[in-house]
Amino acid sequence: MSDSIKAYGTPSKDEALREMEIDRRSLQPDDIEIEIMYCGVCHSDLHTARNDWGGTKYPAVPGHEIVGRITKTGEDVTKFKTGDLAGVGCMVDSCGDCESCRNDHEQYCLNGSTGTYNGKDRHLHQQTFGGYSEKIIVNEDFVLRIPENLDLKAVAPLLCAGITTWSPLRHWKVQAGSKVAVVGLGGLGHMAIKLAKGLGAEVTLISRSPDKIQDALDLGADAVVISTYENEMKAAHGKFDLIIDTVPYDHDINPYLATLCTDGTLVLVGFIGKMEPPLATPPLIMGRRSVAGSLIGGIKETQEMLDFCAEHNILPEIEMIKMQDINDAYERMLKSEVRYRFVIDMASL
Repeated sequence: MSDSIKAYGTPSKDEALREMEIDRRSLQPDDIEIEIMYCGVCHSDLHTARNDWGGTKYPAVPGHEIVGRITKTGEDVTKFKTGDLAGVGCMVDSCGDCESCRNDHEQYCLNGSTGTYNGKDRHLHQQTFGGYSEKIIVNEDFVLRIPENLDLKAVAPLLCAGITTWSPLRHWKVQAGSKVAVVGLGGLGHMAIKLAKGLGAEVTLISRSPDKIQDALDLGADAVVISTYENEMKAAHGKFDLIIDTVPYDHDINPYLATLCTDGTLVLVGFIGKMEPPLATPPLIMGRRSVAGSLIGGIKETQEMLDFCAEHNILPEIEMIKMQDINDAYERMLKSEVRYRFVIDMASL
């Protein structure tokens, strides 16, 4: 059985998002129903709506940065109660049995995690629909507790942009005294700066644009390196323990490799595709440097990030929009005309 609710989505890659009705599964014994209050807007939403990566199932309802309040709980739910604030990020299920899942890395489920949208419900074999909607029903193991002291309007992007940058910071053990560089100052990049600073690191923005210097410093960066200035890049040689590359399009990462220290790592979190030009291996071999990738974080790690942000009052910079403005927001996002993340007030749906 299912319930029909109001949502915003698109029936094809060539059409604008518009109001439509979708079916949510009926509440299962271990499910939670959340009335959605706010939903962040991610580049992945746009790419999925327009089938940029291929494989989009239509109709598509994006949205995987979801904050709301619990309105119903299944009879077996023990972790939450009606009225609690709750969040849902980029996934709503996984197999629960593989090595990755047993180690709290559900995002790397060896049998494939279930995306909040454009996925397949493991139990009822229905398509999953995202947070551009009135409510969502999720297994309690994939629901996050939202700290009461955080500004709810700004929490939503933490569930993607926040955890995407937090996970590599934690995996590569960033701490006081670590030297971290962030490539790109957008939705992901500005969160990487805030979180790395919160962990006590010395943080540098690497950017092509001198226009980003003051913004980066205002966000907490200790320094800015302009990648098109040869003297500044040369001065940074061998400096960074970790580089988090947040750029969401094809770009040359080779110039950054020499700025890594011995055993340093460049982590790609923003781009999905084939890198051009090809990776140059001498800087890797001569400095035992690494290039790696990272994908969001598991539920345990995401909760840790939310609690850390509550303790240190770390939140993204946001611009609130109405649901009806989403198509304009997508166009502005493509032009980098947002500082730094859109959040939809779902009361406007």
